[in-house]
Amino acid sequence: MSMREKIEKKIRSKFAPFYLEVLDESDSHNVPVGAESHFKVVVVSDQFNTETALSRHRKIYGVLADELTGALHGLALHAYTLMEWEELKAQAPVSPTCHSDVLTTLNCIDK
Repeated sequence: MSMREKIEKKIRSKFAPFYLEVLDESDSHNVPVGAESHFKVVVVSDQFNTETALSRHRKIYGVLADELTGALHGLALHAYTLMEWEELKAQAPVSPTCHSDVLTTLNCIDK
């Protein structure tokens, strides 16, 4: 099972999302081809209705704890309620381009 499939399966199982998008963005980073190490995840769930953004992220990190201690190095999370998603017109922010310049893209550096 690919990393994308693992992420999707775990998030679907835990959050029963209205909308879920898991994009492998590894090719935008300085990693080997096929690394499956950097992902953008958009989750829209009614389970987030009473949660702060920080709490939403913590819950998702908890569900993906095994992956985050392994090959998964980067995770851009966008977690919304259905109302928030509709207000955004079903559009998550575009991920920034990763550059090799360490001073401008610290979030793109692999450990």
